[in-house]
Amino acid sequence: MAEVAVLGAGRMGSAMARRVAGAGHGLTVWNRTEAAAHALASSVPGGARVAGTPADAVRGCDVVLSVLADGATTCAVLLDTDVLGALPRQGVVCDLATSGVAAASALGAGLAGAGVPFVDAPVSGSVPAVEAGTLLVMAGGDPAAIAAAEPILAAFARRVVRVGDVSAGQAMKLAVNLVVHDLNAALAEALILAEHAGITRQDAYDVLADSVVAAPFVGYKRAAFLDPDTPVAMSLDLVRKDLRLIAELAADVDVSIAVTAAAEVVVEAACEAGHGSQDMAALSRFPQVRRLS
Repeated sequence: MAEVAVLGAGRMGSAMARRVAGAGHGLTVWNRTEAAAHALASSVPGGARVAGTPADAVRGCDVVLSVLADGATTCAVLLDTDVLGALPRQGVVCDLATSGVAAASALGAGLAGAGVPFVDAPVSGSVPAVEAGTLLVMAGGDPAAIAAAEPILAAFARRVVRVGDVSAGQAMKLAVNLVVHDLNAALAEALILAEHAGITRQDAYDVLADSVVAAPFVGYKRAAFLDPDTPVAMSLDLVRKDLRLIAELAADVDVSIAVTAAAEVVVEAACEAGHGSQDMAALSRFPQVRRLS
């Protein structure tokens, strides 16, 4: 069994940490808000060590799993001088968040300079997929580094796919999320259209879920689209962050993404109207945002 550090005690990080501990690995957790780290540690069968600093968390660990909010935060934490000095040279660092291509490139270069293997490893799936052990990991990095991380990732992932070198994982994740966010916007628009035509939301969703458009996303977001009190799984603020990263990548590689650009306008309008903390499915409850956009 390995010693694993999990940096970040949000919904995804906490779910991953519990699966890692449940697989029998030693666990250390760190979070910027220490109370959240202690809450996570207390929810882990057998407990976990809570570190006061990121450097303390990674010292002596075989694998570091970073699940922080965004690329800027991830770079600030992992490329800190104290953290670089404490990271295991024989271990591996994995960034599981949607940090963006530029952040992955910076992390790859910075960690390589310190002699630390790095895997750019964003995931497809949400907390239920973590809990079921069915995430898909899109890995970018040296094959040996990915192989070293894979036994830990297997605690919550059904498959790890190497898609290229460092930053390819982030590029693939942004391509996946392009479809997710476009589909979310389209589904929201379809429900608004059906309701304004006199069809109940429940009936419209039943038809969509049994039609040719019934992707897995349509199935697992059902509760969020039908019940506004469903706990937030992914906020519109995070959707906005993803769409900005997608737009940056598209500009960098000179690709037109007209459909996604239209979805971004609607998401930006919803966030600016004060709905950013709500679930992405809440986009279906703001027909006025679409008229204004």
